[in-house]
Order: sequence, then C-alpha cells, then structure tokens
Amino acid sequence: MVLADLKVGESGRVRGFAQSEAIYRRKLMAMGLTLGAEFTITRLAPLGDPVEIRVRGSALTLRKDEAAALRIEKI
Repeated sequence: MVLADLKVGESGRVRGFAQSEAIYRRKLMAMGLTLGAEFTITRLAPLGDPVEIRVRGSALTLRKDEAAALRIEKI
C-alpha cells in the first residue's frame, strides 16, 4: 500500500521504502518517517499532489513522487 491510497483523516504506519528511491528514503527518514512511524493524512490538494501529513507532532508536505517511496499499512 502507498500513501496515495489513504484519504484525509486516515492514519497509517511506515512499513518500508521502495528499493529504487534511495535518495527520497534518506530525506523521508530525516523528516521522521522511519520504520514504524505513525502518521495521519491532514490535507490533500485537489489533484492529489501534494499531500500534507502529521507525523511525530509535525506537519509535513510531500510531493506525489516523494510519497510514492513509502510503503505503508493503514491503521
């Protein structure tokens, strides 16, 4: 499952990262999206890009291609 599969108000947990996205993986981990981190979708632009999430008490805005690097599970 990827971040784009969730709707506003739904929550998820980071389960891993796409193999081909090493650059984004480091960037996402530096922003707090480490394995097991829980987050909530707070806003979504009309065309689905970007998406705003709340993780570890902070709001993050991710572009669609950055968000595609995350493998998640819905909680």
